[in-house]
Amino acid sequence: MTQDAETLDALGLLCPLPVLKARKRLKSMPAGSVLRVLADDPAAIIDVPHFCVESGHELIGQEEASDHQIYLIRKAG
Repeated sequence: MTQDAETLDALGLLCPLPVLKARKRLKSMPAGSVLRVLADDPAAIIDVPHFCVESGHELIGQEEASDHQIYLIRKAG
């Protein structure tokens, strides 16, 4: 399922850019599709889940890589 995810590389971007870029990318994706967001901004740990709650998208995964976080967001439909 997540193999079909589009990837948004937001590494090096600071708040609120990772969330703004995720919002823009999700708008062009079909409902139910998954967006993988790569972010290294410490604020993303708070901002990405909050964005999902506010916008109705589902945060289906969140993990730590060695130097960044990976978020999996399913677009609301």
